[in-house]
Amino acid sequence: GINVFLFVYYFLMFDMDEKFYYTREILGSALAWARASAKCLNFNSMLILLPVCRNLLSFLRGTCSLCRRTMRKQLDHNLTFHKLLAYMLAIMTAVHTIAHLFNLERYNDSQQAADGSLSSVLSDLHQDGSDKWLNPIHSNSTTPAYVTFTSIPGLTGVIITVALILMITSSMEFIRRSYFEVFWYTHHLFIIYFAGLVIHGIAHNLGSKRDMFPKNYTGAFDMRTSLQGHQGPAPGYHLRPILSLLLTLSPQSWKWVLAPILLYVFERVLRFWRSRQRVVITKVVMHPSKVLELQMHKKGFNMEVGQYIFINCPSISVLEWHPFTLTSAPEDNFFSVHIRAAGDWTENIIDAFQQQKPKIPRIEVDGPFGTASEDVFQYEVAMLIGAGIGVTPFASVLKSIWYKFQQADQSLKTKKAGHAVLNFDTVTDVVTGLKQKTSFGRPMWNNEFSAVATAHPKSVVGVFLCGPEALAKSLQKCCHQYSMLDPRKVKFYFNKENF
Repeated sequence: GINVFLFVYYFLMFDMDEKFYYTREILGSALAWARASAKCLNFNSMLILLPVCRNLLSFLRGTCSLCRRTMRKQLDHNLTFHKLLAYMLAIMTAVHTIAHLFNLERYNDSQQAADGSLSSVLSDLHQDGSDKWLNPIHSNSTTPAYVTFTSIPGLTGVIITVALILMITSSMEFIRRSYFEVFWYTHHLFIIYFAGLVIHGIAHNLGSKRDMFPKNYTGAFDMRTSLQGHQGPAPGYHLRPILSLLLTLSPQSWKWVLAPILLYVFERVLRFWRSRQRVVITKVVMHPSKVLELQMHKKGFNMEVGQYIFINCPSISVLEWHPFTLTSAPEDNFFSVHIRAAGDWTENIIDAFQQQKPKIPRIEVDGPFGTASEDVFQYEVAMLIGAGIGVTPFASVLKSIWYKFQQADQSLKTKKAGHAVLNFDTVTDVVTGLKQKTSFGRPMWNNEFSAVATAHPKSVVGVFLCGPEALAKSLQKCCHQYSMLDPRKVKFYFNKENF
């Protein structure tokens, strides 16, 4: 909605405002398309870093713990919001680029015109004694392609467009799952993107020409008549100091993105400092199905159920950090993760710990960070659904429930835990380590939800998933289907893990 408002507002401003009359004489309506899309680009660029500031999200999740459940759930959609902003950037970049292609052609046509039209006269205006022209194409030998690849706005525009294309295409689900390294490295092009965005408008050519008036200017109509009667500037015609014009055309992007960039830099510095703290690996266990369990200790490390950490193994890759859900409970005197072979990096780290030559590989840890599973104890009834290795966040939950029952924790809303695992492989048994009732086969979700709704007709049920998107859609549909409109009856709230 804000994007629509910004686009319409600035489009009408540049398309109808009198002070942009002379620019429109050269560029036509493409001016409005270019400037309106530029404002939307600045707005979305301002927001796109915020959803990936994980410490900020964890802080907000903690401060919002007393807020309404629906408000807290919005924080769980941070990656979805990040993707929507990226798609909007792609759309506005396309609009902005196409509009500028038309602008360059209009500049070229105005320069080559010899009919004495207002646009051709304006193209001849420049500051005496300098090379500052109102039309960047100020000679017949200058082409649109030359301006694109030699001017600061043109060259930076090409660079940030290429960077954006590479980041978006490498973020496709197939590439991200199968070639995580490609996704990881290309996503760091965001540094080039923001650097280019900040300097993109340094020598921008599109803006208000309101300061280009003669000193004796008395009205827009007189000015137009004066210019139309001459092949060039009228005798005695002087521009106001060009600095005034340049201030009008000064870059605006840095004003939009400065605060988010500083916040993100602080986030990265904090994460770097925290990741450099020493991690002691207290136990290494190799489970069946090629699942590696690491039990670790780190000074000052405090966690909640369902949280996750980023792990780096410098001996494998100095730059790559991969997220893993914590499988230990907050009550344990260690924190642990379970790593299953699912790609080059995970296979390499499993092999490194199996060999242990000449010594155990060094591990760096960043986190922990909050997820939707932190709210599991806010529900009297909770359905925990994990697919394969996706059971890891719920191992932490189940262990913590067991500890709380043993300690008779009165703050625990959950009064009964029925652990029925619908098992597709042995990973689930490996991770939880708890006695469980195991059923083989694909679950009938309608039957499961119907049974829970019947057993708890007046409860608020939290449904927590760590699994594939296809399963998430089925569960979300069931939550909507079995939730009653009457607030006094059963209601299902869907929560999904997002990394």
